[in-house]
Amino acid sequence: MPEPRRIIVGISGASGAVYGVALLRALRTIEEVESHLVVSAAGWLNIAHETGMDAAAVHALADVVHPIDAIGASIASGSFAASGMVVAPCSMRTLAAIAHGLADNLLTRAADVILKERRRLVLLARETPLHLVHLRNMTTVTEMGAIVCPPVPAFYQKPQTVDDIVQHSVARALDLLELEHDLAPRWQGLPKNP
Repeated sequence: MPEPRRIIVGISGASGAVYGVALLRALRTIEEVESHLVVSAAGWLNIAHETGMDAAAVHALADVVHPIDAIGASIASGSFAASGMVVAPCSMRTLAAIAHGLADNLLTRAADVILKERRRLVLLARETPLHLVHLRNMTTVTEMGAIVCPPVPAFYQKPQTVDDIVQHSVARALDLLELEHDLAPRWQGLPKNP
């Protein structure tokens, strides 16, 4: 049996913890994926506040959970064969740390490793409005090889619920990791006039 594709999910302290939780749920449905979770202290606060979930419920969604201060964890090394990483949501603090190579906790160290190994790093950046340093940090991580993918609603899909909006953003992240899914319909073009 082939080794699973290992995907690291980071949840940082921006609003939008639901994106990380929904991503973990989606990854559980993909047989060949092994998910590794790391959550910042502020990420745990937002999970509790925004989703009402406790740590045990979130842990149950991941295959492996790593404490934020476990700098010696497997995901802190380039020899760990991770296929990619998604930070969902990605706070501006986490974005800045990644942009400047400040591997000061396991989440930012894992992202640093993904970049240095030239693997796929997807950042669901959550902030608005943006000031110049935010934009420069987004440019910096993009130049380093990361993909900045803000969770922006796609109204052409006519979402009916908040979950529809969340699922669309998670689907886009899965697309960027080249993982098959059926979370959101694919754009088929506008209907032709009769």
